[in-house]
Amino acid sequence: MINCIEINNLTKTYNNHDVLKNINLKLKDKKIIALLGADGSGKTTLLRLIIGLICPSKGNIITLNLNPVTNKNDLVKIIGYMPQKFGLYEDLTVIENLKLYSKLKKDESNFDELLEFTKLKPFKKRLAGKLSGGMKQKLGLACALIGKPKLLILDEPSVGVDPISRVDLLNLVKKTIDENTSVIWSSSYLDEAFNFDLSIILDKGKIIFEGSTLTLGDNLDKFEEKIINLMGGYKQKPSEIAKNYHVQEFKENCRVLAENLSKQYGDFWAVKNNSFCIQKGEIFGLLGPNGAGKSTTFKMMCGLIKPTKGKGYVMGIDVAQYPEKARSYLGYMAQKFSLYSRLSVLDNLNFFSGIYGLFGKDKKEKINRIIEVFELEEYKNTITSLLPLGFKQRLSLGCALIHQPPVLFLDEPTSGVDIIQRKEFWTHIKALSKMGVSVLVTTHFMDEAQFCDNISLFYNGEIIALDTPQNLIKKANAKNMNEAFFNLIKGAKKQ
Repeated sequence: MINCIEINNLTKTYNNHDVLKNINLKLKDKKIIALLGADGSGKTTLLRLIIGLICPSKGNIITLNLNPVTNKNDLVKIIGYMPQKFGLYEDLTVIENLKLYSKLKKDESNFDELLEFTKLKPFKKRLAGKLSGGMKQKLGLACALIGKPKLLILDEPSVGVDPISRVDLLNLVKKTIDENTSVIWSSSYLDEAFNFDLSIILDKGKIIFEGSTLTLGDNLDKFEEKIINLMGGYKQKPSEIAKNYHVQEFKENCRVLAENLSKQYGDFWAVKNNSFCIQKGEIFGLLGPNGAGKSTTFKMMCGLIKPTKGKGYVMGIDVAQYPEKARSYLGYMAQKFSLYSRLSVLDNLNFFSGIYGLFGKDKKEKINRIIEVFELEEYKNTITSLLPLGFKQRLSLGCALIHQPPVLFLDEPTSGVDIIQRKEFWTHIKALSKMGVSVLVTTHFMDEAQFCDNISLFYNGEIIALDTPQNLIKKANAKNMNEAFFNLIKGAKKQ
């Protein structure tokens, strides 16, 4: 078997910082390979070097027997590339995107097969910008598959995608690729490694593991434990955020209340008749597939959009009627960041602390505390758009916590961060809940869902199950929360 990619002594440096350090790899042809690691580990840089989008600082690469720097035009014809940020034209329809990519590849493809495989045929006249996250990923994959490439590069195709859509995407790749196609699938989800021929794990620009995933353990817990050890280990510490955190008192136990909350767009109900109560110190999980209505519910409960019907209350305040007053009790970490990308880390912290009414010595102390706890000192003067995703998440959580709100809304807070950072985030969340902070959280990591006291499972805008994680697992006749999620959604689809 020949090598699909050969990499020798590869280093890539930006601003005197080695993003990749002395990488050596020989990847066999006709394999499906997982490239794993957190944001900032070097995955995207490595993929861009492999296909010639950027040049090495040191070392050399051979991709499909071609030098990606000197033979870039020849290489483009035989590879498919799905970038991390979709690469779609959101103001074009599904079919128009496919036709455009076909022209760029100079390929006369029959799109019916691709639309059938990706289940996008009913949506071929819909604008790409109007698709759900999972559907956008499927369209991005379809565009990358045009021309039947010999090498398919997928940069985090499953980030922010629900567990069902992740499995669908993986199955689509396996079904649609030619038997002579090699695939590199980049991901921050370690559990995906069990589906591939080979796994390569990057950490801080270095390869810390290369080989079969099964050598790391036969289940995710053992696998993650060994990866954590390879990354230098993790020792759980008490939450520094929870220390000296003052939680406002409230006469009612129900801190967050939704009463028949509904949102209609034209003939489509994004959210329909949803009711729930989050008590003092409760972690309440909002789970569901992409497009189920989770983010719409968040926006209504924050006062960012008005419900068509129903009411939402935060600390007894009607959110639709008094949005600013309700938001003063709330810390909100949005899915797509509520940060100002052109401001520095310190500027963002100053801005958010200011709008939450902090000033003087108290403001300065709280900002310094956030910088210290989330290890942002090195980046405090960095423009936020230039931060690695994991540090953006740290800053976003810090901005949500800076005024010590009694209620937290966290929309996929750990998406894209490494295992150790995920553990640290949840150490803070669980410690704050013990202090009395009420938390509404969404996540696509089902192991995290088990940290919730109660879970509301959404499908097509409606609650199909509301119970503790343990009871949902029993009801779904499942071994764990991941299996319960699949079983309950599958049952809802049948109905």
